[in-house]
Order: sequence, then structure tokens, then C-alpha cells
Amino acid sequence: MAKTAAGIVLIFVCGLVAPPNTHGVEITINAEFKPDPAFPNRNVFTNKTPNTGQYCYYNPADCASKGVFGIAAPVVFRSAVPVVANHTDPRQGAMVTIPGAWRTLTVRHNQTLETEEVKIHITGFGTVLSIDPDTVHTLVPGATSWGDGHNKLWSGSNWSIPPSPCTRKSTPLYTGGNFWFFWGAPEADVTCAKKALYNIPKLAYHSLDFAYELKTPDPLGMSAGDYSGNLAYTIGPYQDFDMGDLLIPNSSVLNLNFNLNVQHTLKVDIPPGGNRVELVPKGGWYQWLLIARVPETLASDQSFSVSASSRFKMLLSCERVMGDTCALSNNVSHNVPINIFVSLPGGITDSNGASITRKPLLTSGQGTELFQPSRYVDGKTGVLHFEIEKKYVNEMLDQEGTYKGNVTVIWDSEV
Repeated sequence: MAKTAAGIVLIFVCGLVAPPNTHGVEITINAEFKPDPAFPNRNVFTNKTPNTGQYCYYNPADCASKGVFGIAAPVVFRSAVPVVANHTDPRQGAMVTIPGAWRTLTVRHNQTLETEEVKIHITGFGTVLSIDPDTVHTLVPGATSWGDGHNKLWSGSNWSIPPSPCTRKSTPLYTGGNFWFFWGAPEADVTCAKKALYNIPKLAYHSLDFAYELKTPDPLGMSAGDYSGNLAYTIGPYQDFDMGDLLIPNSSVLNLNFNLNVQHTLKVDIPPGGNRVELVPKGGWYQWLLIARVPETLASDQSFSVSASSRFKMLLSCERVMGDTCALSNNVSHNVPINIFVSLPGGITDSNGASITRKPLLTSGQGTELFQPSRYVDGKTGVLHFEIEKKYVNEMLDQEGTYKGNVTVIWDSEV
């Protein structure tokens, strides 16, 4: 019996400085695994979260090639006091701390409470830097153009050129009072700062635009269903996202809520008529009928096709039980045990990583508690082997009547 398992337009917003939102900003990251027959070796989750971050939105090919995604979180940073020209303390100017080190969170199955680990790396940060209502013409004497003004307002030229260890990811894009930039980060927490060369009465970052990379668990070893977890990044001076002492955020926490959906396939198909198995001697009954030679065994093989992306177990259910296996019986209730074995296609192994060839199936399920696909196996052939040993064949030949019995082979994804 087969069992199927669940198996660049920029918008600038100006206003008064608001107190931080201590409840934080909530961002949901959704990923799913669904087996794909066209790519059976692709055992990874697909991130289904839309790219709302500016960099990945405008550079989708680059982000896709690196497995990076972007989100624009609605966090605004505004200066509480003016930025003083040629400040010596980076914290008194415009700076960015990117929490680029890998972080680990736990996701938990919503029903079984099984846990897995997800890792995230913030690969970059960007925003719209604003000096509004001023422009570079009003702040930088002699600026010949917006571009010239942005180049001269800051040490190291404009904000598309970051100081080390941050890396350049964006091209210059600006107006007289605003500059959009995006900086990349190594796999470490880093701080990169620019010194203002002229006084700036008001300074703001109009979003928290970040790119991220995920490392998700192997879905083939996970139960079907939904897993959820949370990771919080703090925002503000001396926090995870630290923009210095002057730029104060309107929210103090960035909550990343993770939802991982696992959709498995476990499907078994028996050919038409395959549910009726006739046990015969090797080569048929010829030797018994002509020379009365007792067959070594009575046996039959039955093929089936299996599609599996999840772990599963196998066991027997019997009309008549004899020991740890099923029995056949004649019309006078003489019982003989039938041995049943399974061979599974390549790509499915036991708990020790060994291939499955003539593995005994028992009513207790002992020895077949865990079969694990190493890739998505789609419609491959397996075999059930049915066999009665010689000593029981002798008993059957001394009896009269037809031996028969119902045997149920169970593929169970609830491991």
C-alpha cells in the first residue's frame, strides 16, 4: 500500500525627529523547499521574499548570482545636532556599522517542535543620505555642480566611494541635497566613516536598506511543514546597526521573522495487477512435477516506482502474523512464514549511508526505521522480494489446498 506524505526613483521623506520605536520594525523572510523533478540534486530552500532593497531591486542579476537578497526596512536616522566640519571623532560625523558577521538562529517546526539552524550574513548597507533642506551648493562654497559639491563635502570624495573595509557597490546617484549609496561588507562586523569637510546643519539616513545571504539546513532531513524563528538586530549608538552618536534612529530593533516551508514528496506506484503476487520455484514447477525435487524456495519479485524527497520508514502489516513477519495459510489453517525484502533505487540509503539491497521488512519495522534520500528521487524503480524458505516449502507440499494471505507494505514518512 502506498502512502503519500506532506511529504531609480527615490522618494525623500522629511519631518520632525520622532522618539525611537522600542517595539522595533518587523520584517518577514519566507523560504520554501519543494522538490523539482527537473533539478533532483537541488536540495536547497528558495527564498520567496521580494527584493525591496534598492541595490538588489536595481541589480537583480548580480544579487541572484551571489545568492544575495535585499530589504529596505523603514528605519530613519536623523541628526540631533549639526555635524561639525573636520571632526576628529568618527562618532561625531556620518558613519555606518554593518553587522556583517554570520549569525545563527533556531527555527522550530510548528507542530513537531523539531529544530534546525539558519545562518544569516548582512552583506551590505545602503540608504539615501540627506542634507535637506540645504544642498551642496549652500554648504560647499564654489561648488560647480551637484556632483562637484558631493565630492568636496566629504573626505574621500562622494558616498559611492566607501572607506575600507567597506566595498563599493553603487554608482553615484544624487540630487543637490540627497545621495543614494550602497556599501558592501565582509563577513565581519565593520565600521566605515566619512569626515564632513564642511558644517552640515541637518543630516539624515532615510532608510535601513540591507542585503543579506542565507545558509539554510538540508530540507531532505527535515519534516514536512512550517518552521519559524526570529533574530533581532539592535539599532542605534553602540548597537548592531550603529550610525554614530549624532544619527538617532526612529526604531531601536530590527526583528527578522523567518518562515521555512517544507513540502515533501513520498509517492509509491505499483504496476496494474502488482498487488497479486504468485510464489513459484525458480524456473517454475517443472522439476517438482517431473522428478519430485523439492524447490529450494518459492519466490517472486514485484517492482514498484518511488518518488521521495523526505526520509521515511517501512514496515509490514499482516492478515496473519508469524513471529516478526507475515504468514500464509491453507484451508486447514496450516501457516508458513513469508520473508519479505526491499531493494531501493540509488539515491536512497539507510541511517548508516548504505545502499538498500534486499533489506528485510518486519512487522516491528526493526532495521528499516530510517531511509534517507540524498537527493530528490523521482519515479525510480525499487523491488519487493517475497520468499518462502525450503523447510516451509516441504511442509506445504505435505499439505493440501492453496496458501494465501494478505500482506500490507507500508511506506511511512512520519519518522
